[in-house]
Amino acid sequence: MIQVHKFTFNPFQENTYILSDESKDCVIVDPGCFDKSEQNTLSKFIEDNGLNPVKLINTHCHIDHVLGNNFVNKKYNLPLGIHKLDLPTLSFMGQSASLYGFQGYELSPDPEYFFDEGDIIKFGNSELSVIFGPGHAPGHVAFYSKADNILINGDILFKGSYGRYDLPGGSFEVLKKTITEKLFLLPDETVVYCGHGPETTIGEEKKSNMILMG
Repeated sequence: MIQVHKFTFNPFQENTYILSDESKDCVIVDPGCFDKSEQNTLSKFIEDNGLNPVKLINTHCHIDHVLGNNFVNKKYNLPLGIHKLDLPTLSFMGQSASLYGFQGYELSPDPEYFFDEGDIIKFGNSELSVIFGPGHAPGHVAFYSKADNILINGDILFKGSYGRYDLPGGSFEVLKKTITEKLFLLPDETVVYCGHGPETTIGEEKKSNMILMG
């Protein structure tokens, strides 16, 4: 059974996730840890719980979600996995870090593998299926566990809201299609873990999410 551990890092209040199961293997999703204190918080949790990091993956490559990629890559010797369509986003992160004032940002490593719609990411005794979900970013994906009714959805869907679509590669029409034609097809009881803010469920968002009014 997958356990979800959430950490809120950096000035954007980005949610970083560690997913682990009874095997103690774990996946690190969207490490946003930027300063030493945040990096220590992440590594101390892993050490204190005897976890074994086996994968580093990004839902998408906006700056707040990749600030800790370099740290995690080096500390745990983990190759990075993303969707290929977010390569241009990742390549812009040096400029983006300067724009947002992240002095001393260490560039993310290049991805060593790519995943796409329907791919299965395995760790320990668990697996996640990849849902391709553009609209907020061109190569955005979400990670879904049918067995555990959880969705790690980055910045696609928020509690009562949805991701911005005014950044390069964004589109309201595409984002709405992702949410209504992909995410809203998941079971109502699916718990949605968001890139910012609190968790929600698919059932709750199908009733009243603002995307339905646009």
